[in-house]
Amino acid sequence: MIFDTHAHYDDDAFDDDRDELLKSLRTEGIGNVVNIGSDVESSEATVHLAEKYPFVYGAVGVHPSSTGQLDEEGYMRLEELAKAPKIVAIGEIGLDYYWDEPERDKQQYWFRRQLGLARQLGLPVVIHSRDAARDTWEIMKDENAEQAGGVIHCFSYGKEMAREYLSMGFYLGIGGVLTFKNAKKLVETVSYAPLERLVLETDCPYLAPVPYRGKRNSSLYLPYVVEVLAHIKGKTCEEIVEITEQNARALYRLDEKEK
Repeated sequence: MIFDTHAHYDDDAFDDDRDELLKSLRTEGIGNVVNIGSDVESSEATVHLAEKYPFVYGAVGVHPSSTGQLDEEGYMRLEELAKAPKIVAIGEIGLDYYWDEPERDKQQYWFRRQLGLARQLGLPVVIHSRDAARDTWEIMKDENAEQAGGVIHCFSYGKEMAREYLSMGFYLGIGGVLTFKNAKKLVETVSYAPLERLVLETDCPYLAPVPYRGKRNSSLYLPYVVEVLAHIKGKTCEEIVEITEQNARALYRLDEKEK
């Protein structure tokens, strides 16, 4: 079944139909979802979602754009949340230089701290990197991120950067952007990267694939990504679903966690 490795079902966009939508996923071929925290509050909500739905797991972390509000008290709470039974990663964490705020040194400080938390707890990381490819990679190297492992979420860089991250043992998260007409660079990267290092994601409610681009995204739209990925890789859709599901389980170490 399809494994959505990165979703935000705690988002306000799902307030009207969250329970109905989540309960429909299994019958529509979606086997598992990992809900991803973006600040302390959403990480709390993620723990609750994972507790409520058997097929939902979670990641807790503070997105670079939210690090301006993070302090030691929040970090300590994050550490507590990360020990919840169904939390399988620290994320999403990283760097986002698209905006001027928060300051880059603050983003980098909390990125390093959260990478350290992942290593401390033996959890993989979910990396957000926007307009910050080199700094992200250098901090990951400096902090021995390969010891944690993880995924570069919504991968948006070229083959050269993909090679660096893949060499560290990281997976690349592929979602709706792959279906966009202007996704030439991503198509080239996906063509280059081994299928065994790719995982499916939505980033819902954001980045819905064609033909739903601009609308609220959900895991139900992942078959459109599967179809494009299958075409690029010369595989059947069934093969893509099977392989990416295996990849996702390996990424989040679910076979170990479920023993």
